[in-house]
Amino acid sequence: MVIKSAMLIAFFAVMLAVGIYCRRHATDVNGFVLGGRSVGPWLTAFAYGTSYFSAVIFVGYAGQFGWKYGIASTWIGIGNAVLGSLLAWVVLGRRTRLLTHKLGAATMPEFFGKRYGSVHLQTGASIIVFVFLIPCAASLYSGLSRLFGMAFNIDYSICIIVMAILTGIYVIAGGYMATAINDFIQGIIMIFGIVAVIAAVLAQHGGFMGSIAALAAVEDASASDMPGAFASFFGPDPFNLLCVVILTSLGTWGLPQMVQKFYAIKDERAINKGSVISTFFAVIVAGGCYFLGGFGRLFSTPESVAANGYDSIIPTMLENLSDVLIGVVVILVLSASMSTLSSLVMASASTLTLDLIRGTIVRDMDERRQVLTIRALIVVFIAISVVIAIVQYTSNVTFIAQLMGLSWGALAGAFLAPFMYGLYWKRATAAGAWTSFIFGAGIMLVNMFAKSAFPVWLQSPINCGAMAMIAGLVIVPLVSAFTPAPNKAAVDEAFSCYDVPVTTYKKSYLGD
Repeated sequence: MVIKSAMLIAFFAVMLAVGIYCRRHATDVNGFVLGGRSVGPWLTAFAYGTSYFSAVIFVGYAGQFGWKYGIASTWIGIGNAVLGSLLAWVVLGRRTRLLTHKLGAATMPEFFGKRYGSVHLQTGASIIVFVFLIPCAASLYSGLSRLFGMAFNIDYSICIIVMAILTGIYVIAGGYMATAINDFIQGIIMIFGIVAVIAAVLAQHGGFMGSIAALAAVEDASASDMPGAFASFFGPDPFNLLCVVILTSLGTWGLPQMVQKFYAIKDERAINKGSVISTFFAVIVAGGCYFLGGFGRLFSTPESVAANGYDSIIPTMLENLSDVLIGVVVILVLSASMSTLSSLVMASASTLTLDLIRGTIVRDMDERRQVLTIRALIVVFIAISVVIAIVQYTSNVTFIAQLMGLSWGALAGAFLAPFMYGLYWKRATAAGAWTSFIFGAGIMLVNMFAKSAFPVWLQSPINCGAMAMIAGLVIVPLVSAFTPAPNKAAVDEAFSCYDVPVTTYKKSYLGD
């Protein structure tokens, strides 16, 4: 207990020290929300990765999908690395940085408003962000109760209150720069932690080959009739596995808390290095989490999962580890939760302040009042997420839990297509963006309240979310083709940022 407590105290002390140190970067909106658009590759890449992978991934998703798909769940981590990290940086990173800087946009809704020339579109996007990011933030506390109960035997409510207060202090004090530096520290902990935990867990069944052999012997007729299905290349259910890969990988392209990391990139080298670092981070952390979860059937039984839920699988795997490793796991999950929570509340508070309150509710709002409002709303959003998490935990309000699970699909389904087309296609219209907003968020809400109205394969919110994202890629160009074109002069002026000539060296470019 002394060892584990000392590790926790040291971890929290470092987080608070970074927040206090970064106060000088958070004096105006640009500094507080975007770090002055001067964040280097390592900090940006780790901020992207740690915002991507939370405690929900390590405890909830790794246990759930590992149980369903076995070792094939590792494909989810690979998809997160290639599609959710590498291609996101390559396709979106450079153009996002250039166009948002040209437009003077600090948030995703502000980008929509200025790119499509519609204040109403900006307001609508900010409402969607507010509605769906809060329950997403509350879901981050999922799984912490079991881990803290196993490691410290203290009440769940105390755990999340302490975590929320400490996260709030360093975000409010240092803004985005404090978040980015702490994300880097937390990311390092996550990398070493997941590697150590995988090695220790597999050692309990004779290492990698012994664990694979034991997993191949597991049979579950309710999941698959194929012998050795849970140790096979694509697992017992390839189609639903593919839908999970699409939702959790392509979804990052439309999430405000992820895309806004590209707004703050410093220069070209940060793009090139950041894409490699972010991909490496995702391979280790996401790949490692889902790989670990794939062996869950060696530690839990169908009866225990039915009684205690998927969140019990990973904690059960860790029960027999040493005190030091359990302390590492607790800090790992805390790191994942705090880094993602800081990104979510920063995105929510900045969006509500800059896109809804400024200019609409408060007409004349100077820089100082904007920063103060963002800080106040960070406190409000963290408090709401804590209340939702405690209410859900103590009373088992399934509605809240369902809303948390649908947040990712609704946000990505609404925003992915209009954001990507907004970066690349001059002909994309506000009507096309509106249609995507309504369809993406709407179909996920209908799925929650009237699931039986959908075909069987779309009743899963995961499959429905994946479909919403792909449908948006068709809806936006289709609606844009049949609606009035945007103001050509305004769009040409915005896109002119892509055509500024630059020089480089032959070692990096063969052309003249």
